[in-house]
Amino acid sequence: MAATILIADDHRLLREGLRALLEREGFQVIAEADNGRSAVKLAKKLQPDVVITDIGMPDLNGVEATKKICAEATRSKVLALSMHTESRFVLGVLEAGASGYLLKDAAFEELSTAIKAVLKGQIYLSPSIAGVVVRQSIGNPGSKPRSERPVLSKREHEVLQLIAEGKSTKEIAATLYVSVKTVETHRKQIMDKLDIHSIAGLTKYAVREGLTSLHK
Repeated sequence: MAATILIADDHRLLREGLRALLEREGFQVIAEADNGRSAVKLAKKLQPDVVITDIGMPDLNGVEATKKICAEATRSKVLALSMHTESRFVLGVLEAGASGYLLKDAAFEELSTAIKAVLKGQIYLSPSIAGVVVRQSIGNPGSKPRSERPVLSKREHEVLQLIAEGKSTKEIAATLYVSVKTVETHRKQIMDKLDIHSIAGLTKYAVREGLTSLHK
């Protein structure tokens, strides 16, 4: 029986290209999502064998989406597909529960290999970024320890991303099904934790940390 795949990426052309290539190789693409929140809902509903997800997606970024998918679609393996090679992206999504990390400039044959690997319960990393994980595991004197960085809750990450994407307080409240006052409280807590006290500053931080790419 063919392995079932959910593709999550906000670029329609990329999704369609991946679907064509995957189906040609015998995989069954059962759904597509153009944002992180939709990916979580579809994964929970359909329980695909593998979720291929971009890192920088609107509404809910790939790292936060991965956390939710791993918690709510426990039989699904997550394979991150990204253009980023920096350690914070690679380690962030692996710590969120992803089973693999593949660069977007990889050949399709590598994607097929990665899918087969994660289906076997293995961890797959693109060879060009595998060193990132090794260097981090043995310690890199030039990098700031992750434990020293401000720690935001899952909900604070969601609110921060939506703020950075230009959503109003009312829109964020509607998206997260919470009150406007709750959103305002989260925003204040985020600003206090990060010591950033402007929306522009929060937006720059969110982009730098990969919570949103704002590429549209």
